Amino acid sequence: MPESESSQRPLLEVSKLTIAFAGKTAVDSISFTLAAGKTLGLVGESGSGKSATSLALLRLLPLSARFTGEIRFGDRNLLALPEAEMRSLRGRSIAMIFQEPMTALNPVMRVGHQVAEALLAHHPRTPRAEVRARVLAAMHEVGLPDPELRLRDYPHQFSGGQRQRILIAIALINRPRLLIADEPTTALDVTVQAQILALLRELRRTHNLAMLFISHDLAVVAQACDQPGDRIAVMQHGQLVESASAHDLFRAPRHAYTRRLLASAPTMHTDRDRPLAL
Repeated sequence: MPESESSQRPLLEVSKLTIAFAGKTAVDSISFTLAAGKTLGLVGESGSGKSATSLALLRLLPLSARFTGEIRFGDRNLLALPEAEMRSLRGRSIAMIFQEPMTALNPVMRVGHQVAEALLAHHPRTPRAEVRARVLAAMHEVGLPDPELRLRDYPHQFSGGQRQRILIAIALINRPRLLIADEPTTALDVTVQAQILALLRELRRTHNLAMLFISHDLAVVAQACDQPGDRIAVMQHGQLVESASAHDLFRAPRHAYTRRLLASAPTMHTDRDRPLAL
């Protein structure tokens, strides 16, 4: 492939992806692209197919799932890769932050070991001194206070926001090209949520990181997709019903479902005597 064509090709291309469980379609022939260094916000209510889509990208769907279509990451179709090759991509080229920091970490393993484990899974021969240095660097990068003193602490000794930062350190220690963030701020209070969103924006800028940001909250997605070239895609009943920049989506939503989502979010000017839109 010529260099100019390769440089213009999206990092991630999903084409006509369909996912079914027990004969029932959860994701219905969706297509989207994501360029290097950009963010795509995937938004919709519970059951719309967002998380199933993210798990398909990592080939982590249960064996009972049936899927068709194509997921191209660079020049490879992820749905056609042998499992050994797919395993080498998970956590190294494509990483994921899960939505529940309270339970995503191993409660009986020290956090330093958990960050190191992510590194050693792909670089098992890394010298011990280098492992420690890279773990500390990752913990510093995500803003954890005094990581040298807290390497040997357990997850329950950290706040919810700090645990989410640990999960981000685990996801980014191998310098992936694509980060999937599945509801990364849902369990956090508003102040900590804003801090985590600011951290993710800074990390994608410094590492030219592409991010698929999944949420049911349009306001949160708008904050995550605030740079030129970022887009928001709206899912309903397994289908993509609208895709636009955050500015265009909020200014002039085209689909009735998007308009209902926007109307269902209360504002400072919402009439409290009227029910929210359904």
